[in-house]
Amino acid sequence: MGKATGFLEVDRKDRTYDSPAERLKHYREFVIPHDAAGLQGQASRCMNCGIPYCHNGCPVNNQIPDWNHLVYENDWREALDNLHSTNNFPEFTGRICPAPCEAACTLNIVDQPVTIKSIECAIVDKGWKEGWIEPQVPAKKTGKSVAVVGSGPAGLACAQQLARAGHSVTVFEKSDRVGGLLRYGIPDFKLEKHVINRRMVQMEAEGVQFRTSVEVGVTVSVASLKENFDAIVMAGGAEDPRPLDIPGFELPGVRFAMEFLTQQNKRNAGDDEIRAAPRGSLLATGKHVVVIGGGDTGSDCVGTSNRQGALSVTQLEIMPRPPEKEEKALSWPNWPLKLRTSSSHEEGCEREFAVLTKRAVGENDVTGLECVRVEWVNGKMQEVPGSEFTLKADLILLAMGFLVPRKQGLLEQAGVELDPRGNVKGNVVDYKTSVENVFACGDMRRGQSLVVWAIREGRQCARSVDEALMGVSELPR
Repeated sequence: MGKATGFLEVDRKDRTYDSPAERLKHYREFVIPHDAAGLQGQASRCMNCGIPYCHNGCPVNNQIPDWNHLVYENDWREALDNLHSTNNFPEFTGRICPAPCEAACTLNIVDQPVTIKSIECAIVDKGWKEGWIEPQVPAKKTGKSVAVVGSGPAGLACAQQLARAGHSVTVFEKSDRVGGLLRYGIPDFKLEKHVINRRMVQMEAEGVQFRTSVEVGVTVSVASLKENFDAIVMAGGAEDPRPLDIPGFELPGVRFAMEFLTQQNKRNAGDDEIRAAPRGSLLATGKHVVVIGGGDTGSDCVGTSNRQGALSVTQLEIMPRPPEKEEKALSWPNWPLKLRTSSSHEEGCEREFAVLTKRAVGENDVTGLECVRVEWVNGKMQEVPGSEFTLKADLILLAMGFLVPRKQGLLEQAGVELDPRGNVKGNVVDYKTSVENVFACGDMRRGQSLVVWAIREGRQCARSVDEALMGVSELPR
């Protein structure tokens, strides 16, 4: 596999970035990819493991050692075919996946995993550049029709697989553009939207119809879909954000992260301010910004705030500061708990850990945020006496994750059973809900998760739908 001694001879070298001073001037992607020779060297480090744990770490079960070897052998076309056999959209995961495969890499035991994510992205980007990625139009149609509700990664993956199986697929998206969280939740500097658009063009050529600005349960009823389609797939995501239940939560300057991020993505897409911000412009320009939540969405708020010209940005996390390095003997090959510093953090941000918010200060609008430091004892949080402090804040962005799918409209009309957490109940064997010919996949079924998990569920759900409609399916699990 690759070069037998590659991992001994070549050090890990990942993609680099433009300098913070340069990339803060725009909203474009700023990753500097390897050249071909550099990628071959990195691919040569794949060490022919007896058991490739990267398979276990990858939710879509990418055949990582295989396409690493093909890149090393300079067989890029075959590498692309192999990559697409398990992942409909490697250009998405190659940009925004946290790469649990690299955490599971055997070389990660010594902190030098193969640059799997970079190689994956390079393979598919080369495929687009060379014109190798073309529509896969089915040889014949089945006569069956499927409605897919939601055009995020789960809905797109499911729709593409079903269209390639010969079904007539219509994707319903309540927003004005296709992509779901990819379109309006991920900043352009992490995922430029032409990356989504070119897949849309491919899928339309394969027979998928997209109906945007159509909210199922509002614009069109679930009953109507049942009458006109043989099956319905609910892939709407988990959209209810976790609220902040403190005094002052109702102040105008306390807003949810997704509204903030969506507005900027709409501006980048060319929308005027009325379309981009129907509730009024939400900007960090000239403000002291506090981001509550230490995850990826919080990090995206940091990067966007700095690009808008915030005076200061502080990110709060209620959990203790993680260790700089994980204890490999305890964590590998699982996803480890360790401090992760994103490119947005490097652009300018104060990070505070083990902090509990108490009250948003202000009368007509927010002016500050009262906080207290906490310590965790036997898994329980305790406030530290005398540690109270107040942060200056003109804008507070809530990025504390998402809870469940919205119940109004779609779920109420569908009448599907929910699990104890409030997600649509359905297993990973057949993805069926409690209602006949209605399926669910992605975050709407599993709860808030990763794009790569959504793609996996969309693909597997497509097979189950195909099998239910046709009695047998040749689509992959």
